[in-house]
Amino acid sequence: MAVVLRLKRLGRKNRPFYRICVMDRQTRRDGRAIEELGWYDPIKKGDGEHFELNAERAAYWISQGAQPSGTVASLLRQKSVPLTAKEALAAQAEA
Repeated sequence: MAVVLRLKRLGRKNRPFYRICVMDRQTRRDGRAIEELGWYDPIKKGDGEHFELNAERAAYWISQGAQPSGTVASLLRQKSVPLTAKEALAAQAEA
């Protein structure tokens, strides 16, 4: 089973809100997730955080071979999460 980290759209029309999920590659965008890792609000007003992410679980899934989508990869970079399995395994060995 090929696994990806991608966004699952919620919210209403013209007001998107996303959950960062681990899903099977063949599952539709809003389908069943294996695990939810956090959320992303692209239209957040104010100075608060516009996304939250469980970085430890994201690193685990990447170490198991999950591939992040483009948007999720940019969010992972903001939280300094390793993007390749090799980097994730090295980070887990250090901890």
